[in-house]
Amino acid sequence: MIRYWQWLLAVATSASLFAAEKVFDLTQDKVGSVPAGWHSALIGGGKPADWQVILDQEAGLSGAPSIARRLAIAQLSTDPTDERFPLLIYDGDRYGDFTLRLRFKIVSGTAEQMAGVAFRLQDEENFYVVRASSRGSSFRFYRVYKGLRDAPIGPTIEVPKGVWHDLEIEAKGNKFRFKLAGSEPIPELTDSTFREGRVALWTKSDSVSCFTDLRLTYTPRVILARELVRETLQRYPRLLGLSIYSTTRQRPELHVVASRDEANLGRPGGDVERAVIAKNLPYAGKATKRYLVTMPLHDVNGDAIAAVRFELQTRFGMSDQNAVAQALLMVKRMETRVTTLAELTE
Repeated sequence: MIRYWQWLLAVATSASLFAAEKVFDLTQDKVGSVPAGWHSALIGGGKPADWQVILDQEAGLSGAPSIARRLAIAQLSTDPTDERFPLLIYDGDRYGDFTLRLRFKIVSGTAEQMAGVAFRLQDEENFYVVRASSRGSSFRFYRVYKGLRDAPIGPTIEVPKGVWHDLEIEAKGNKFRFKLAGSEPIPELTDSTFREGRVALWTKSDSVSCFTDLRLTYTPRVILARELVRETLQRYPRLLGLSIYSTTRQRPELHVVASRDEANLGRPGGDVERAVIAKNLPYAGKATKRYLVTMPLHDVNGDAIAAVRFELQTRFGMSDQNAVAQALLMVKRMETRVTTLAELTE
């Protein structure tokens, strides 16, 4: 019989595996500098953006005296170029399912007065945006895909400048919800283009805007290669060993990215694994009481992007051909989940 405290511990442990929180603390950043862990980018033309940590006198809670001060992130450049979109991109993890809460204030702007968030950002030509406009009295969502911007979705709504507004963005699977000051001006939206990506602060043209109190609750991403190992071992419990060799952007040489034995993670690939990928052919060999089979694993285009090493129990009459056939069934099941190398290893 499970005691109540044991049950609570199990629930808490389980929950910790599926939820995490990131509070963006600016107290260690120097005022006047770009916050640590972020980098500035610019989409479109015009001069570079000017992102800085500032000490804002009005960033306190509603009703706080004007002398109250709080650290905030501000975009201060005032280049009025029309198609100019300053971004401040967070360099940390990529997020799939998350809820981001923050406060923003639109300070000024002649051509535009906007503030927003880009999320599930792949690169500077592929991402989602939700933004508010004081000058245009609007709250909009749109997708940028291969550099082209979709028609914005959202209502006409007053967004006073010089005032702090609460914004909440929730992304779950292909469903998105947005709250502005506690209300939900845009109905729940569905889009399946981007499954995960980075988050970034966003402005347009000469908008001077500030952001503070950023808090992100998210489901930690599981590297797909490791999930494939877990699923395969669960389906085929008699496997004696299983490892996936591939490359990552941080480590371009072939190495173990997922394994039944976590002590193998990071170990370099050998001649067999490199040959299996280069020649796109399987390798099989018999060892003591086991068969070692290494198979190429392909992306959605049919390119070999990894080598999967299976350690199979030997059976009476088992041959190289039998072992390869058995491993092929397992690797084909893996390939139904794999689209790209980045998706496999990052």
